[in-house]
Amino acid sequence: MGFRFLEHTADVYVAAYGETLAEAFENAALAMFETMTDTENVKPTIRKTVEAEGFDKQSLLYNWLEKLLLIFELDNLLLSRFKIHTISESDKGFKLEAEVHGEPFNPKKHRQKVGVKSITYHRMEIHETPKKTTVKFILDI
Repeated sequence: MGFRFLEHTADVYVAAYGETLAEAFENAALAMFETMTDTENVKPTIRKTVEAEGFDKQSLLYNWLEKLLLIFELDNLLLSRFKIHTISESDKGFKLEAEVHGEPFNPKKHRQKVGVKSITYHRMEIHETPKKTTVKFILDI
């Protein structure tokens, strides 16, 4: 599994893993949507392109997840597949380019778990080694 839920008293604390930063970010996105519904029941019928920027890797993670949450809130689209094509660094910071897949939320088909209100910087961590990347973050529910 590419993520696990950690103990937290009021919100959802997530650790997402990957061999690369991009894979860890993809699993972070999957964990966020798994918090809301059973992602295995979300068919990847609609494709969207997503770009996010951040002045550092933590702000990039925050902005990535926030953009995905806005897709759910504004477009009523549950997402279940995430593919980050590039994460690049420049003197302005970091930029991520990805495509995501999902389908419109249908309460008859998609079990509602909990609503995610926002992503937080509280206890956010990114640990990178040559063979593994771990990102930790809290979802405000």
